[in-house]
Amino acid sequence: MTRDSTATPALEASPSRRGEPVPAPGDPGGQTLHAEADIVPATAAKPEIDPGKLDPDGLKVIHRLLQHGHQAYFVGGCVRDLLLGRQPKDFDVATSAHPGEVRALFRNCRLIGRRFRLAHVYFKGGKVIEVSTFRANPLEVEEEAALAVADEELDATAVPSDEVEEADEDLLITHDNVFGTAEQDARRRDFTINGLFYDVAHGQVIDYVRGRRDLEEKLIRTIGDPEIRIREDPVRVLRAVRFACKLDFDIEPRTYAAMEGAVEDLPRCAPARVLEETFRLLRGGIALPSLKLLRALDALKILLPPLDDYLVRHGPEGERRFDAFASALDRRVRSGQLFDDAMLLAALLLPISRAAPPPEDGLQAPSLADVIEELLAKFVQTARLPRRIAERCRAILLAQPVLNGERRRRGSLARFRRHPIFDAALVVFEISVEATGEHREALEAWQSGSVPSPSAGAPAVAARRRRRRRRKRGPRATPAHA
Repeated sequence: MTRDSTATPALEASPSRRGEPVPAPGDPGGQTLHAEADIVPATAAKPEIDPGKLDPDGLKVIHRLLQHGHQAYFVGGCVRDLLLGRQPKDFDVATSAHPGEVRALFRNCRLIGRRFRLAHVYFKGGKVIEVSTFRANPLEVEEEAALAVADEELDATAVPSDEVEEADEDLLITHDNVFGTAEQDARRRDFTINGLFYDVAHGQVIDYVRGRRDLEEKLIRTIGDPEIRIREDPVRVLRAVRFACKLDFDIEPRTYAAMEGAVEDLPRCAPARVLEETFRLLRGGIALPSLKLLRALDALKILLPPLDDYLVRHGPEGERRFDAFASALDRRVRSGQLFDDAMLLAALLLPISRAAPPPEDGLQAPSLADVIEELLAKFVQTARLPRRIAERCRAILLAQPVLNGERRRRGSLARFRRHPIFDAALVVFEISVEATGEHREALEAWQSGSVPSPSAGAPAVAARRRRRRRRKRGPRATPAHA
């Protein structure tokens, strides 16, 4: 892609390769960015990342931002994955331009988020390039401001010590729209491997946080003090689990210890964020290792209480059975098969729904429908699971006994095949057969387009009651006195 002469100021404004202070574009205070980043020299003929692997729409966004005098880099996961030889799923951009300035440059742009203001630039096919403004850690900014006040007003106007201690005890970030420099933005990110920038103009990776070292050592490490960074946002516990399992990395010991201590703070986070991060573990084909790691962290009782109860109650046998289901799910997700959230949840709840606790003395055993209702009720209450997902998951689970022949449907099975839930329920049934080896004949019958016969696992069904025919009555007799 060619660039005109207006791009020159943006190139001069990028961090210096010699380490000199450089003015940060768009910074009203005229602050300077001390470029202490690790930058591997790269020539224009041989950039560090093959240009052919960069997203063309992301390049369009970056070049337009550069042409208007802003800094702009690829950032985060896309840089990490490209350095690891993986194909990134998304290409995110970080820039010195404020959200409003980004929106003014792109007609196909929309601003989203309250806690964290982002710009989404839309392209054909529903593709989105996410553009974030360089930000500073709000807690560090507040701390610096408090120290400045304390230095200027040492006596009565200084911040009371008890207030400072109270602020230190609660590090949870509730707002995150404090703009900063590229270096500040890198240092406020969660893990070192996610704090890398890629300068398209110079073909160089900019590393302020030694993320390349941890990529080489295959380590998940927080940027800065792990205790503080994890307590700032306990959802980082789930993100660390996802990256460790996705990349097959180890978690640095101090980071792991901080994660163990922050698990109890997960309920304080927005339920929607916690639920989304939990589903991302399942969508990535890493359900089995992720859930094992979460159990080791003692986080399952908070995230998935029914699963934690099941594993505690059934011991090693229940764990082996559940692992078989999770492993079968992961194989299908990695193969590219599409799953919605209700199907993912149903695949994990299926072994639990089949292992209902025995009834108490004198009480009737709960039905499958009652067991499923109780399981999903816990998710709706604790994890704020949307009811539309819960209802679809319920229908998929209730369809399993019909598919394996344990229960007959009131209507015809041919009509059941045309039901909107049938395809999703059949996929979950395939996972069940793969995990247990049971009801394989019934599955083959459904897949071939026929209806399973009793020999395929369905119990004998009693003949339908014959409908009693009403006797025809003769003409009513006329009363004698008429």
